[in-house]
Order: sequence, then structure tokens, then C-alpha cells
Amino acid sequence: MSASSGSKGSLRGRAARLARLLPLGPSGGTQAARTPFVLLVVLLLGGGLITLLMLNSSLNEGSFQLTKLKKQTTELTDDEQELQRDVDSYSAPDALLRRARGLGMVPGGDPVFLEPNGTVKGRPSPAAGPPAPPRVEPTKAPVAASASASPSTSPSPSASTSSPSASPSESASPNSSVEPSPSSTGR
Repeated sequence: MSASSGSKGSLRGRAARLARLLPLGPSGGTQAARTPFVLLVVLLLGGGLITLLMLNSSLNEGSFQLTKLKKQTTELTDDEQELQRDVDSYSAPDALLRRARGLGMVPGGDPVFLEPNGTVKGRPSPAAGPPAPPRVEPTKAPVAASASASPSTSPSPSASTSSPSASPSESASPNSSVEPSPSSTGR
């Protein structure tokens, strides 16, 4: 038995030493040491959750701003394309021709160039004038109706027709302007 009791004693000695180094039973000192650790873990988890919530909120706000900016970019792109279409329609050759004729401009004809030595290359010629506007013949009022009407209600014949003294060459000239003759009221 001595051999078995010796090995049993050595086990008791090791267990006793381990029990002294690592106390396994509940005691007041170990409970007090655990409280700060548990509070630290709870504070870290709470702080992490609050930080995660704030990060998520800021990402959502950034997402809303990004959506708003994408919408604004789309609207501005549409406006730019509409303005570009307007510019293209105004700069089209037929539109330029219509606006130029509306302003009284005429095609310039063949260009003339100056050589570096001062000589003229080409043949200068004046630009052709605009086509004469179609002449509209004034309608003549019946003589019987104007004679029977009172002078105060009848318009004067000189105010309703153009001046008969104007020659056909003056009315066909593009630079001449036909002014109505003064009325008989004296104004």
C-alpha cells in the first residue's frame, strides 16, 4: 500500500497547490474583480452599437444627398440637351437664311481676295438687292357710295390709296420707302 499511498499523496499535493493558485470556489474577492470587467464589456458593446447606429445614419444621409444630386444632374443634362437643340435649330442653314432675309440681308456673291503683294484676286461686284416685294393693286371704292355718304364718315380718298404721283421705278426700288400722303384733316 505504500506505493499506492505515495502516488495518492503526490496527487493530493498537486491538487492542493493548484487549489491555492486558482481558487475555484465562490469568494467575495473574485466577485468584486469581475464587476469592473463586466461593466467594461457592456460599455464597449453599447459604445460599438451607438457608433454603428451613427455610422449607418450618416451613410443614409449621404445616400439621400447622392440621389438628390443624381436627379439634379439628370435635369441639368436634359436642359443642356434642349438648349443645344435650340442652338442647332437657330444655326441651321435654312434658319439662318430666313432670319437674314427677314433683316433685309442678301447673299454676298463670290468673294474677292487680296494677295500678299496687294493685288486683287477675283472680280469684285456689288451684292444683288433683295427681290422686290409683290405689288398689290389698291381696290377702288364705288363712286356712288362715296358721293352719297356724308363727308364726316367717308374716309378721304388720298388717305386710303397710295400717292398717284409715285413713279413705278420708285416703288420698285428696294431702298425707297412709300410714305402715305397727308390726310385732308390737316394733321
